[in-house]
Amino acid sequence: MNKRTVVTGIGVICPLGNSINELWDALLAGKSGVGPLTRFDVSEYPTRIAAEVKDFKPEEYIDRKQLRRMDLSEQYAIVASSLAIADSGIDLEGVDKDRAGVVIGSGIGGISTFENQYERLTRLGPGKVSPFFIPMMIIDMCAGLVSMQFGFRGPNYATVSACASSAHAINDAYRIIQRGEADVMLTGGAEATITPTSMAGFCSAKAMSTRNDDPKAASRPFDTERDGFVMGEGSGIMVLESLEHATKRGARIYGEILGAGMTADAHHMTAPHPEGHGARRAMQVALNDAGLTPEQISHINTHGTATGLGDIAETKAIKAVFGDHAYKVLCNSTKSMTGHLLGSAGAIELATVLKSIETNRVHPTINLDNPDPECDLDYVANTARDCTVDYAMSNSFGFGGHNVTLVVGRLNGAG
Repeated sequence: MNKRTVVTGIGVICPLGNSINELWDALLAGKSGVGPLTRFDVSEYPTRIAAEVKDFKPEEYIDRKQLRRMDLSEQYAIVASSLAIADSGIDLEGVDKDRAGVVIGSGIGGISTFENQYERLTRLGPGKVSPFFIPMMIIDMCAGLVSMQFGFRGPNYATVSACASSAHAINDAYRIIQRGEADVMLTGGAEATITPTSMAGFCSAKAMSTRNDDPKAASRPFDTERDGFVMGEGSGIMVLESLEHATKRGARIYGEILGAGMTADAHHMTAPHPEGHGARRAMQVALNDAGLTPEQISHINTHGTATGLGDIAETKAIKAVFGDHAYKVLCNSTKSMTGHLLGSAGAIELATVLKSIETNRVHPTINLDNPDPECDLDYVANTARDCTVDYAMSNSFGFGGHNVTLVVGRLNGAG
C-alpha cells in the first residue's frame, strides 16, 4: 500500500525574503524582487538587472571555516534546509536518521566557484587551485552537505534537469516516501547563477529581459511587452513526511502531495514544443496519478517565464488539458516577482501553492498590463485574489524539454 506524503515544513532563501512568510507577504502585495545587478560590473552586458538575494547571513547557521569551503548555492541549500526543519517543528533527536533522506536539485550548481578557480588557474597556475574546488562545484554536494548537517543517512542525491530540477527532486522524494523507503525527506532546489559567465551566456542566447531602465517591470509573463526572463537565485526546501509519521508527532501540515507527471518534449534544446505537447502530457499524467479530474483543480502556478514562445505553449497546454474549465482556473506566475530561480524555481513555486491552500488566496502575476491575445486565461493580473483552493498544480519546464507537473491538495481523511 502506498504511503501518503505531506509537507510539514518550508524553508526559503529568495529575492523577496528569507522565510516562507516574508516571501508570501511580498507576493500578495505584488512586490518585485528585481533591481540593478550589484555583484559585478555589468556595464557591457545587454541585461544589467537581476533578482538578487538580500540580507543573507549564512554565518548564523554555518561555521565560518566551513563557509569558505562552500559554493554560494550550497550555502543557500543548507540555510533553507535549516529554516525548513525549524518551520516543521520536527525533533531531530526523535527521527530515525536511517529513514531520513535528502534530494536537492540544481540546474547549474557551483558556477561561481568554477569561475573563481579558473581565474586562479590562469593567473597563478595549477598549484593555486583550491583542493575544495571539485566538492564546491559539483551539483550533488548540496544534498551531500545537507545530509551531513542533519545526520540524515537515507536516500541522498541530486536531480539535474535545468529549470525542472527541484520539481524532479520533489517528485523523487515523494516517491521514496510513498514506497515506504523513508519517513522524512528534505527536498527542493538551490541555485546561485548571478555570475559573469552565466549572465553572459543567457545574454548571448537573447533569453533575458533588457528592460534595464525599469527593473521592477522587467519580468512580464503573458504580457505583450515581455522580452525574456529575469535571473533570480536562492533555495526552496521542504520537509516531506509520511502522513503516518507527521500525524504521530502532531505536525502542522501544509498540504498533501497527490500526484506528479514527468515527460519530455523531444523537440528542441531550448524552445518548448509550440503546441505544448510535453507540458500537456505532464499535466494529464499528474492528474491521473492524483486521481483527480481537471474540474477539481482551482489553481495552477505556471512555469510562466515571460519568454515569447514559452508562455504561449504553456497556455495552449493548459487549454488542451482543461478545456472550458481552463478559463475558470486561477493561473499565476511567481517569476513575475522573484525572477527565474532556474533549478530552484519549482520548489519556491510549489511552496506558494501550498500557501494558497493554507490561506485560500492566490498571489498575482504582476506587470500584466497588456495580455498577449494568445495568452487568454485568468492569470490573476496585478492584484491578489481570494479563492478556495482544495487542489492545485505547479508546472516546471526546463531546457532540454524536461517537463514536471506536481499536484497538491488540502489534507483530507485519515492516514
